[in-house]
Amino acid sequence: MTVVARRQQADDVAEVLVTSEEIAAKVRELGARIAADYQGKDLVLVSILKGALPFLADLMRATQIPLALDFLEVSSYGAGTESTGAVRILKDLAHPIEGRHVLVVEDILDTGHTLSYVFDHLRAQRPESVRLCVLLDKPARRLIPIEIDYRGFEIPDKFVVGYGLDYAERYRNLPFVGVLKPEVYARGS
Repeated sequence: MTVVARRQQADDVAEVLVTSEEIAAKVRELGARIAADYQGKDLVLVSILKGALPFLADLMRATQIPLALDFLEVSSYGAGTESTGAVRILKDLAHPIEGRHVLVVEDILDTGHTLSYVFDHLRAQRPESVRLCVLLDKPARRLIPIEIDYRGFEIPDKFVVGYGLDYAERYRNLPFVGVLKPEVYARGS
């Protein structure tokens, strides 16, 4: 991406909710807590693609203990800004998790539909434990109660982009979390 294209993406942002510096500090804090809690345990970080990928990459480097990685790709969004509520697994885990400690790494907890489905799916595979690390928590939209073990930031009920989160597959590479200008949605990208 050129500097001009990146500047255009940043110009589409109306408000920055979480800066890149705040994200980096929180990721270091979460990594230290996770390392302390899972020291000596067989830990698997399960990331939900695609949005959680930047968070996972930074979090695993900040978690200074041996760990394994696996991925789920799950969809509950169409092309718009609202979850459809219909959750589908597009890519399942590559390795067994039975008897292992699983920490789900997710970018955002919104209604709870997706994570409730994911947790049921993972628990059916009989891991030792399943816990949740989420970068962004949007409690105003919660429909299904979900326990968060490691929370980054609580945010207001706004559709956000950046640091892995997208609108129409764009804006994931912004280094912060922000809200787009209304005219971006009006033009459709």
